[in-house]
Amino acid sequence: MGANWSPFLLASAGIQALQPYQPGKPLEELYREYGIKNAIKLASNENPYGSGEKARAAAVAALTDPARYPDGNGFALKQALATWHNISAARITLGNGSNDVLELIARVFLASGYNAVFSQHAFAVYPIVTQATGAQAHVSPALGLDSDMPHGHDLDAMLKQVDGSTRVVFIANPNNPTGTWVDKGTLRNFMESVSDQVIVVVDEAYFEYVAEPDYPNTLLWIDEFPNLIVTRTFSKAYGLAGLRVGYSISHPEVADLLNRVRQPFNVNLAAQAAAVAALDDQQHIEMSVKANSEGIALWSAALEDMGVGYIPTVGNFITVDVGQPAGGVYEALLGQGVIVRPIGAYGLPNHLRITVGTSTENERALAALEKVLA
Repeated sequence: MGANWSPFLLASAGIQALQPYQPGKPLEELYREYGIKNAIKLASNENPYGSGEKARAAAVAALTDPARYPDGNGFALKQALATWHNISAARITLGNGSNDVLELIARVFLASGYNAVFSQHAFAVYPIVTQATGAQAHVSPALGLDSDMPHGHDLDAMLKQVDGSTRVVFIANPNNPTGTWVDKGTLRNFMESVSDQVIVVVDEAYFEYVAEPDYPNTLLWIDEFPNLIVTRTFSKAYGLAGLRVGYSISHPEVADLLNRVRQPFNVNLAAQAAAVAALDDQQHIEMSVKANSEGIALWSAALEDMGVGYIPTVGNFITVDVGQPAGGVYEALLGQGVIVRPIGAYGLPNHLRITVGTSTENERALAALEKVLA
């Protein structure tokens, strides 16, 4: 092996320049680094109430024989999703979380010479999967602070970014990390205006939490727009983030292409069983959504009382403007045993994204934030 040998030089150009996704700090890491016990994690938009009893029981039951591979086609889960959404199972692609499906979409439709369009402040996975394929990213400026949806997606500006080399447009609705959303009329106008030669991905990871009357359920548009892919997940409201299971719904021919590159057995045995059971436990979803709405109201009122800015949200998190570089505030909160998420990498260096927790966690985090900012 030569003295100048480097695997870095063997990698593709897109991978060489890639920065990996940085997840929220795990509780165990805080224990190791700070020696702090009884910390709370409000960094990764997980359901603070966890999964429902039915899902947990199903996951445990599925592991009676873990030596066997799961159903590589995910028949039972696809049938459950098909029934729940009243669609054909041929439209469904299962993923190891919806992140996995986003990567499948990029692998199928993007390559060197093509581009993907997405908004400033959009979910970090969009630029990662785009760059990994060698495609270019066309990043559209977000809506200004004087708009009705500050920091939100500007679909008119995004449409102007679409050109003859565009193959995919990513739209997060609602968006992570801003919590902003696109209304039905605006999104429908975009779908009617964009070329059907462009795949439009509407990422609805936080769909269950949204109560806005003008928020669109784009699954109802699948028959009308064959270039539309809708992605959803069991990681958020359903509380199955640790099991990693998500899915997309699309035209059957699009689903067929995605399933050609999907890894065999990408959704494990326990995850498939838990997801089926979770669909049958809407009482847990209703409880989680109600508690989240109460938590958002608590955070919003408390931040206003503190004179701290925030971005209005329809997700299960709130993005707070601490009025200074957020890194120092983040570190100080760690010292208080509260893990949140700095989002400078999203172009919001003065903001922290804070997951809505239980009522006890919310009160503790707000007290810690007030103390740190004081």
